[in-house]
Amino acid sequence: MSGIFISFEGSDGAGKTTALNSLLPLLKQKTDQEVVVSREPGGSPISEKIRKIILSVHDQDMDDRTEALLYAAARRQHLIDVILPALDDGKVIISDRFVDSSIAYQGGGRQIGVKEVAEINDFAINGTMPDLTVYFDVSPEVGLARIRKDHEGAMDRLEQEKIDFHKRVHDTYQELIKANSDRIVTVNAEQEPEKVVADALAVIIKKLPKTFNGGK
Repeated sequence: MSGIFISFEGSDGAGKTTALNSLLPLLKQKTDQEVVVSREPGGSPISEKIRKIILSVHDQDMDDRTEALLYAAARRQHLIDVILPALDDGKVIISDRFVDSSIAYQGGGRQIGVKEVAEINDFAINGTMPDLTVYFDVSPEVGLARIRKDHEGAMDRLEQEKIDFHKRVHDTYQELIKANSDRIVTVNAEQEPEKVVADALAVIIKKLPKTFNGGK
């Protein structure tokens, strides 16, 4: 495969999706490869159907392991439908969340176990991992405050979880960063949006200079 795979990660309220929207045109200017963006859970028709089930506020009784398995199933379909074809075509594929999210949210947040959730997802991704992961770091308190302000009460099932859940998610991300320092790079997401975008752009250019070398 000749393409490049980048994932964006972060706790709820980190602003990674907003940053990605601002980064996209800048990244396209700096590479000759086509840049495509997707998201998880979702990204392809079947995966989007699973997303609706996972995040629905009407499914509060969902078992934690069921949730983890649904995320892995959605990821597998997204991988087959979107990520692998993009890599085979030599494109740059940026996914808003990937496997680290499941390890942090279900393994840490739900307390199912980091090792257990990683094993479920190892089966789903079959060795495919991002070349680079940009982690947008924000404290749980700041992230939840942003969500409450921006969503005006329309929060999904995971966003509605209590602060202790979000603290466990954040802590697990920190463990993942330490264990994968060659792949995961942290950006301070509590800065002004323009600075967050500038820092993320600098990280991507530094880590992938052969791909983002000036471009068109």
